[in-house]
Amino acid sequence: MPLGPNTWPIVRDLVDDIITVSEMDTLRCTKLIWERMKVIIEPSAGVGVAVALSQEFADKYPPPSELNGNTGVRNVGVILCGGNVDVVKIAKMMQDKL
Repeated sequence: MPLGPNTWPIVRDLVDDIITVSEMDTLRCTKLIWERMKVIIEPSAGVGVAVALSQEFADKYPPPSELNGNTGVRNVGVILCGGNVDVVKIAKMMQDKL
């Protein structure tokens, strides 16, 4: 499905990069947040966590070091939301797939 006429100009003008992750990575990271933070998030929030923890992100946006003149990424923010989660349905998906 293509981006709509309101969304596309924002993405075109302001987004530097897009990183994709698998459904399995999304479920793993959703479960990670549930277990470690004791916060129920919906899988769409798990996408951001999965990207931030991905090797592709680490390769493209390394942390500061002497090798890159201490100009790497220092902080990453991920919005965690959970208003649209069906806990029973997602728990079953995790049980079946993980």
